[in-house]
Amino acid sequence: MPTGFGLIVHTGKIAVIGGCREYTGAPYFAAISALKIGADLSHVFCTKDAAPVIKSYSPELIVHPVLEESYSVREEERKQVSAKVVAEVDKWMERFDCLVVGPGLGRDPFLLDCVSEIMKQARHSNVPIVVDGDGLFLVANSLHLVHGYPLAVLTPNVNEYKRLVQTVLKCEVDDADAHGQLSSLAKQIGGVTILRKGRSDLISDGDIVNSVSICGSPRRCGGQGDILSGSLPFLLVLVLQYFYLGHAKPFVAADRNPTVLGCIAGSALLRKAASLAFETRKRSTLTTDIIECLGRSLEDICPAY
Repeated sequence: MPTGFGLIVHTGKIAVIGGCREYTGAPYFAAISALKIGADLSHVFCTKDAAPVIKSYSPELIVHPVLEESYSVREEERKQVSAKVVAEVDKWMERFDCLVVGPGLGRDPFLLDCVSEIMKQARHSNVPIVVDGDGLFLVANSLHLVHGYPLAVLTPNVNEYKRLVQTVLKCEVDDADAHGQLSSLAKQIGGVTILRKGRSDLISDGDIVNSVSICGSPRRCGGQGDILSGSLPFLLVLVLQYFYLGHAKPFVAADRNPTVLGCIAGSALLRKAASLAFETRKRSTLTTDIIECLGRSLEDICPAY
């Protein structure tokens, strides 16, 4: 990645769709990670129960308590409430450069139905969508939400990837043919980009498969996937700007998928940050320690000036 990315004035307004009664850390990790590497603004659309908790973590985030779960909505009101929830998010949609769907979302059926409609609106507006966590549970059961959408990025862990393979390819995960199977999976979902997290991160849009295996941290703490899902939107915005503003030719081949390049950068960024955090914290490394190393990691990979 070339130097000088830090000179771009517009570096993205990110929205995280997630956060419910049980899960408030994941949307915070994703949203604050976007800011830590340079996003302009970071929004979180969550349930009313989750909003005060997420707000208390940081004044930097813009928190919207608009999502609803089944327990708080009467059966006869569901259609009306769903339309209101979707409208509340949609009125912001034109301001967003990328959506992150899934961190801390939970699996409440009514909530997932609302999020499905939000994803449809984002796709209609050509807003890139990064899908992680429970968003992948939703997508595995509703593939049409991302099928054929080149601006969709899926970031499954081991179990989420297994579910996608079983649902889409109707088979089990074959690590002996990891590259081929990942490519087939991406093709079957219509050319979305998939970042399969693991010992080495594998990235494919169905045409090519890239591997990122630089040293990360031997300490695996919960929440690192949320850092990745929050970092990716900022990097996707930068790469897409360079492609569509005509600046890509000196640096990358014209036939490279910009979402794949963004995923490669995101994987490398997180691994470098995790390594830096482990150097200091060792076995006590937490997700918050890795987040604090994101800026240094980005500067090491891509100096601002």
